[in-house]
Amino acid sequence: MQSAVPAKRIGLILGILWFVLSLTIIVWGGYEALILAPKDAAQGNVGRIFYWHVPTAMLGLSFPYINCAASLAYLYLRRKNPLAALTADAWAIAAAEVTVVFTTITLVTGMLWGRAVWGIWWTWDWRLTSELLLWLIYVAYLMTRRLSTDGQTATLGAIISVFAAIDVPIVYFSIRWFRTQHPQPVFGGDANSGLDPSMYPAFLWNVLAWFVWGTMILVFRTALERRRQRIQQDAALAALETGIDPFTFRNHHPEAGNAAF
Repeated sequence: MQSAVPAKRIGLILGILWFVLSLTIIVWGGYEALILAPKDAAQGNVGRIFYWHVPTAMLGLSFPYINCAASLAYLYLRRKNPLAALTADAWAIAAAEVTVVFTTITLVTGMLWGRAVWGIWWTWDWRLTSELLLWLIYVAYLMTRRLSTDGQTATLGAIISVFAAIDVPIVYFSIRWFRTQHPQPVFGGDANSGLDPSMYPAFLWNVLAWFVWGTMILVFRTALERRRQRIQQDAALAALETGIDPFTFRNHHPEAGNAAF
């Protein structure tokens, strides 16, 4: 108990420092994007949305693979090492939530940008539609994890995560595979792709800012999920000790049932 208290204090201090660091970098990234970066020659100040839209889109296509890898680890470990499987499942849930946040920001900033440049909020473009599909898949994942009562929500979530992982390369390559209204790739496109050197500082600062913030949320949510799992495990064990039917307890607490039984 005595060693646990300092560990919690250290974790709290590190969490506060991490939050302050992420907030500081986000503010500086905003200053770089709004003040220091040059105005886009074709789009004017509207083009500054790029500095938020592209970094969040990049990260929104990265965190699904953390979710998928953790989900596959859960499926592999659930019989061999249930406690390790629960840890993997906690990472999977947290990564899914972070993905929803980033894809939401991507869709919103894209709609604002499209309204200003194209004159419309939305078009059923391959890139936009596949990104929306990714968002819907993860909303379905989180709803399944929250609302399902059959005691197999982690397994169902793992299956959904595989479909999400398949959609990610479709989102990324859609503007290369199909004719789309979405702009062509900024990096790795044709001879005219790439950024002006004066744009790199603002872009890279915002990539770093959202990465630090996203990983902070990921670690924080994973820790919260592990705490919830431990509480439910303790409750399940207490139910066994008091003679409550474990199957009855599982019906009311499905996740606790999976963890304890």
